[in-house]
Amino acid sequence: MSTITALYQRIRFNYRSRKRVRLSRSAGGTIGIFLFLLLVCSFMALPLVYSILQSLKPLEEIFAYPPRFFVYNPTLDNFRQVLSLTDNLWVPFSRYLFNSFFVTILGTILYVSLSSMAAYPLAKARFFGSKFVNQLFVWTLLFIAEVTAIPKYLIVAKLGLVDSYFAIVLPYLSSTMGVFLMRQFMVASIPDSTLEAARVDGASEYRIFGQIVLPSVKPAWMTLIIFAFKDLWNAGTSAEYIYSENLKGLNAVMSSISTGGLGRTGAACAVAVLMMIPPIAIFIYSQSSVMETMTHSGLK
Repeated sequence: MSTITALYQRIRFNYRSRKRVRLSRSAGGTIGIFLFLLLVCSFMALPLVYSILQSLKPLEEIFAYPPRFFVYNPTLDNFRQVLSLTDNLWVPFSRYLFNSFFVTILGTILYVSLSSMAAYPLAKARFFGSKFVNQLFVWTLLFIAEVTAIPKYLIVAKLGLVDSYFAIVLPYLSSTMGVFLMRQFMVASIPDSTLEAARVDGASEYRIFGQIVLPSVKPAWMTLIIFAFKDLWNAGTSAEYIYSENLKGLNAVMSSISTGGLGRTGAACAVAVLMMIPPIAIFIYSQSSVMETMTHSGLK
C-alpha cells in the first residue's frame, strides 16, 4: 500500500506542477501562431492535394484553360484505364509489383543493418585512424549520385551483377548518409559509462549492440527506413542496370504507361498517385514511431 500511495502522490504532484504552468503569450499570439502554422501546412500539402485532384479529373478538365485547381466532375476512369493497361502487359503486373517490393524491402533491411553495424565502432571504439575514417565519411557526403554513377556502373558490370536485383541494391548500400546519421546519434545518445558497465557485467559486444545500442537509437534507424524505402522504391527505373523486362520494377511499367501520349494524361496522373501511396504509408508509420520513441526514451 505504501508503494501505491507514493505512486499516487507522485502523479498528483506532477499533475499540480503541470497545472501551474502558464503560457507567457496571449490568446491573440496563440491564434496568430496557429494561423501561421496552418498556412505553412497548407502550402506544403498543396502539391499532394493537387496531384490527387488531377487524378480524378476527366481529360477535358485536365486540359481546360485557364487551368482549374478543383475538380467539377470527379471520375475514376483514370484509375480504371491504368488497370486495363496493366492487364495487357507482356509480363504479368504481379511480377513488376513483386520486383519493386522485393528490392525495396531487401535493400532497406540491408542498408539499415550495415549502417548500424558500421556506425557503432566509429562512434564508440578507439582505433588507429578512426578520426580520419570519420572525416572521410563526412567528405563523401559532398558528392552527389551523378558524380559516382559511372564508377558504380563499372563495378557492377565487372562483378557480373547487371540484370539482377543486386544491381540496384548494392550500389545503394555504398551511400554513407546512413552511417553518418547513425554515428552522430550514437555519440549523442549513448553514454560510454553505460557500455562500460555492460562490459563489466560480462556482456559481449554483440549483446551490447543488440540489446543496448539498437534500442537506444531507434529514432535514427526508423528515420533511415523512411529515406531508404523512398530511394529504393523510386529506383525501379534504373535502366542502366536492368534490361530484362522480368526484373524491372513497378516504376518502369508505370513510366511507360505515363508516356503514352495525350490520351493517357489522366492515367499518368493516376499513376503518380498510386506510386505515392507506399512511401507515404511508410513515412506516416515511421514518423509516429520516431515521435513515440523520442518521447519515451528520455532523449533531449
